[in-house]
Amino acid sequence: MVIAQLFNVANLFVLPFWVLMILLPNWQITRRIMESYLPFVVLAGVYLYLFVSSITPENAQALSNPQLADIARFFANETAAATGWIHFLVMDLFVGRWIYWQGQKTGIWTIHSLALCLFAGPLGLLSHILTYWITKAFFPNYQQQETVTIPEEA
Repeated sequence: MVIAQLFNVANLFVLPFWVLMILLPNWQITRRIMESYLPFVVLAGVYLYLFVSSITPENAQALSNPQLADIARFFANETAAATGWIHFLVMDLFVGRWIYWQGQKTGIWTIHSLALCLFAGPLGLLSHILTYWITKAFFPNYQQQETVTIPEEA
């Protein structure tokens, strides 16, 4: 499979997980699917393949002592750019999963944070943290949901 195809497949691969967390967060099937680490294993496997494919002695040296110009040159390569993008997909989905489980545990609204995390991971994380703080500050008697058991690995 060529790099562009791996890139496209990985982009499509993550979408069902985001759709489930955002549109059907309380569905029992969503909870069961989001308990699994399998999506991360698959994406991390693709990342590992691309990472190994993109490492040359020059790239390894640039990554071992990162300078902005060297990193920019590294990501100018299509394989390196795809590797970086898969990194974003894996980490954003992982953070999104954490936000999802926090919402399930506390009952705090997470749709906006998950949507932001899908498109700009750190902003989704920031949104969730702020939502949590605001909820605790302005609604101190807010009832936490105790009906959802969070999987141990979450």
